[in-house]
Amino acid sequence: MQVSRQAFYKPRAVLAAVQEKMDALRASGEAVDYLTFVPDGEPTLDVNLGEHIQLLKPLNVRIAVISNSSLLTDPSVRRDLGGADLVSLKVDAVTHSAWRRMSRPHGRLELDGILCGIAELAGTLPGTLITETQLVAGVNDAEAELGRIAEFLKQVSPDRAYIAVPTRPPAEDWVRPAGENALNTAYQLFGEALGHERVEYLVGYEGNAFAATGDVEEEILSITAVHPMRRDAVAQLLERAKAGWNVVQRLIDTGQLVGVEYQGNLFYLRRLSAVP
Repeated sequence: MQVSRQAFYKPRAVLAAVQEKMDALRASGEAVDYLTFVPDGEPTLDVNLGEHIQLLKPLNVRIAVISNSSLLTDPSVRRDLGGADLVSLKVDAVTHSAWRRMSRPHGRLELDGILCGIAELAGTLPGTLITETQLVAGVNDAEAELGRIAEFLKQVSPDRAYIAVPTRPPAEDWVRPAGENALNTAYQLFGEALGHERVEYLVGYEGNAFAATGDVEEEILSITAVHPMRRDAVAQLLERAKAGWNVVQRLIDTGQLVGVEYQGNLFYLRRLSAVP
């Protein structure tokens, strides 16, 4: 564990490697949406991150940085991130007990300073800001904690807030993803704070979530993997597809869809165990 920035790679070497890869991709007709800093570790630990970003800009591809937010108390880190077109920040907890159990941070890190750093970056970042909140059962999935996170996100006002669960083997055997009820509660609370159009699930499903597939079952599963759907919205989708409610019942019976209630409304979500 470390919290002091240092040099890891020579900026010119990074540029040369990226240029070589970009040339090969373009030669094969592949499109590139972003050049993303997401290394085996925390990218803002690299003291040359800002220089890397500036050297890559002439390649005319948007640049993204995915960070765990831990070093945002450092003004130089916020300055470096300001050069990116998109920054993704982790906001897993806003109370000390949940944060320490969830993140197991370095002893020199302080949550209050990190939250202030996130807010400061959000107020000055010219590019796109997104957040990711990973929910772990029994750690940060209680409604009170989710409400506090929602209030903080309202202050930060990201362009998009993702709600995630562990989808890969975790560091500890006891870790379990939060259940569908907690996911739905998080979605509703975050949506009330930011607008539901700015909140989305990130639970392992990858694909054309809102594309018209011509297969109403696939469309329901695709949409509910990233957004819970109210019962009336599902009914409207079925009506447009000229399909009956038996489609939904079949998905429930086969364990692919689950219904949960929130504030008197019934929502449908793709069951986590069915998400690849």
